[in-house]
Amino acid sequence: MTSILLDPTGELDPVKRLPRRKPASLANLTVALLDISKSRGDVFLNRLDELFKAQGIRTRRYKKPTFTRPAPVALLQAIASQCDVVVEGLAD
Repeated sequence: MTSILLDPTGELDPVKRLPRRKPASLANLTVALLDISKSRGDVFLNRLDELFKAQGIRTRRYKKPTFTRPAPVALLQAIASQCDVVVEGLAD
């Protein structure tokens, strides 16, 4: 079975990347919860935050300034250096 991954970053000349392996468990990992600033995305992420914390999973919250533009490099660097996995909240 072949999977096709689409890169939503808007790169004009995208770099070919292999997908990272999914962790077997979130135990001992830190999960980034990224709000892209769309309406009600925070509601979804708030609920996920509650569920993760109830299971003892560490979370950190982040928010893009606007959903209309890519995340600032500094924000991406912070997430990459502070977290192991990312959940991105999309809503409307």
